[in-house]
Amino acid sequence: MGRDLLHKNEERTSLNKDLPESEQNPDRRGRSTASFIIGFHQDEDLHWVAELSCGHTQHLRHQPPWQSRAWVLDAAQRLEKIGQPFACGWCAQARE
Repeated sequence: MGRDLLHKNEERTSLNKDLPESEQNPDRRGRSTASFIIGFHQDEDLHWVAELSCGHTQHLRHQPPWQSRAWVLDAAQRLEKIGQPFACGWCAQARE
């Protein structure tokens, strides 16, 4: 109980998340921060889903006023998006 309050507690720093020692990456996906759109398909409800280079998928709905993505309804505009960078929400969660 008589702890010296003037004694400085020396704490070691933790590992950075970027280092391989801190996260083992069990699914062997690359650690790239950017994913790319590699294709599209429709789900059972006919909503468009982007297929990403990281292996994940992302629904891309056009439901104004909440989500305005009119380009997903046009085949030519979807084709233009293939190869474009896409911020994958699943990968971002895994990095946090």
